[in-house]
Amino acid sequence: MYQDKTLTCKDCGVDFQFTASEQEFYAEKGFTNEPGRCPECRAARKAQNNRGGRGGYDRQERQMYPAVCSACGKETQVPFQPRGDKPIYCRDCFRPRNNW
Repeated sequence: MYQDKTLTCKDCGVDFQFTASEQEFYAEKGFTNEPGRCPECRAARKAQNNRGGRGGYDRQERQMYPAVCSACGKETQVPFQPRGDKPIYCRDCFRPRNNW
């Protein structure tokens, strides 16, 4: 039913084989598009994404703000600017309150 196809990588321009077994796998998974990248470029892109980037973009470090836990008084850091009108909890005190 499926036959090997030669495709061209959109990143490096190298021709690569989209084998009949790969086509069958894609069909079983419900994928409708053929791969646009050769196996080497796919692996490189996947490795780049696994290093903390999202979609090829570098993720910026989240700014943290100093705070004091309202429950235990421990100094902590939170990912938002505390306004003083709501309680702030450290990681240890926050988890039991949210059933994590």
